[in-house]
Amino acid sequence: MDKIITELQRRWSAMYAALEQGEDVAPATGLRTEGMMEAAVLAGIASPDELDRQLEDCFRQISGRSLAAAFGDEWRRFHPFPELPLWMRRAPVYPSTAD
Repeated sequence: MDKIITELQRRWSAMYAALEQGEDVAPATGLRTEGMMEAAVLAGIASPDELDRQLEDCFRQISGRSLAAAFGDEWRRFHPFPELPLWMRRAPVYPSTAD
């Protein structure tokens, strides 16, 4: 397997594992990974559809559900390739005043 594909899988796994544990993922981490996905396509290493299938497999292994189940059937229309759906949980907010 190509080194870039192996690295993409490692990054996807790390990001989605962090999100599943309620942690944040730095925007730069996601953006660099998206750039690597685009570079893989431009270099002819993989097609967008191939990368989406591998992303789906990785996400399912981490979360136990499909990308469509997590983000809607048309998640790719909302997140055009190479954009990754990296949704962090909302931080708890507590009122600081009584009013």
